[in-house]
Amino acid sequence: MQFAQAQTVDEIIDKYIKAIGGKDKLLLIVTIYKEGSVEMMGNEVAVRVTKEQGKLSRTEFDAAGATGFMLITEKDAWNYFPMRMQEPAKMPDAAIAGMQNELDIAGPLFNYTAKGHQVELIGKDSTDGIFTYKIKLTFKDGTERIFFIDTSSFLLVKSSAKIIARGRNTDAFNPAPTIETTTIYSDYRVIDGILFPYNIETKSADGQGTGTGGTIFDTIEINKPVDAKLYKPL
Repeated sequence: MQFAQAQTVDEIIDKYIKAIGGKDKLLLIVTIYKEGSVEMMGNEVAVRVTKEQGKLSRTEFDAAGATGFMLITEKDAWNYFPMRMQEPAKMPDAAIAGMQNELDIAGPLFNYTAKGHQVELIGKDSTDGIFTYKIKLTFKDGTERIFFIDTSSFLLVKSSAKIIARGRNTDAFNPAPTIETTTIYSDYRVIDGILFPYNIETKSADGQGTGTGGTIFDTIEINKPVDAKLYKPL
């Protein structure tokens, strides 16, 4: 294809990294804190996201008069949904490896080779009238995600992935289904020289939803100290 000859996958990724702030600035991010609201089960609830590079990803949300969370660390993962469980639950070991990709603040496209990932330019697409490059990234654990990068601004417009729909009515004879999810990124703003999307909307292709919808952040801070207690599920 002509566009593939004009732009190699590494050239596109390099332009994406430059568009959001550049390699040097991304390397300076140690922690990130986000605060806003998320649509969950048809309701809008407060959400707080705290990450420490390579070590922690904790998303907290206020629901049913309590604080729920999804906690991921280097060693394990926990979740707590107060509307349907009485105490935090440890995630099965088989699910943890894929979830730990969330520990990467800069994102998997940044320094992808050093992280053991593989990328491939697989085509071109259009999202709401915006032409995009389609890049397939295969994580070192074998899972895949497609990234749609604006051919003009080189910002990330959308990503898609197939995930296991955990939490539905399943058993040994009826394993959890795999559904395709799409995430839309918009309303980019500059924080300390780095562009972050303040509006993130996740949809599923099966029509049943992912449990959460649009997330709108009103606060994003980088390199804010992280309280050690956030690493603990209790």
